[in-house]
Amino acid sequence: MEIRTATIQDLGRIMEIYAAARAFMAQHGNPNQWGPTNWPPETLVRDDIARGKSHVCVQDERVVGVFFFDCGTNIDPLYERIEDGAWIGGEDYGVIHRVASDGTVKGVGTASIEWALAQCGHLRIDTHGDNVVMQRLLEKLGFTHCGTIYVEEDDYPRKAYERIDRDFDGI
Repeated sequence: MEIRTATIQDLGRIMEIYAAARAFMAQHGNPNQWGPTNWPPETLVRDDIARGKSHVCVQDERVVGVFFFDCGTNIDPLYERIEDGAWIGGEDYGVIHRVASDGTVKGVGTASIEWALAQCGHLRIDTHGDNVVMQRLLEKLGFTHCGTIYVEEDDYPRKAYERIDRDFDGI
């Protein structure tokens, strides 16, 4: 699977993938993570693309997955406040958000997360409490549940996870 930075030409396909992901989540006991707010909005996805933070997974020349990735110092203000626990690492970290697949190829989530880890070696991610599929994937990939954070798009708490590859040379 190839992972590349998304372009504006990918926008229509990306929005199709997010619609498929919302339907999948609703069918698997997680209707509230993105469904009620039709998350993510196209304006946010356009901004992610313009900033070079949106990435797509390509299999056989077809975009089959999408995710947001950024890396730096204290890059996600929502992660400054964590309840019922604490982050493991320091200020420099990567975040991966809005991981989604069209469901036609297995391993999109794993490929996305492993790619992001290879970029910075220290990742934080959060997921809805009902998103058991993502929680299982994060645990399988060696992430530690660190506590609870809250997002702006709804009032549902999110489970916060972190993984640090100690042998990574740094950001």
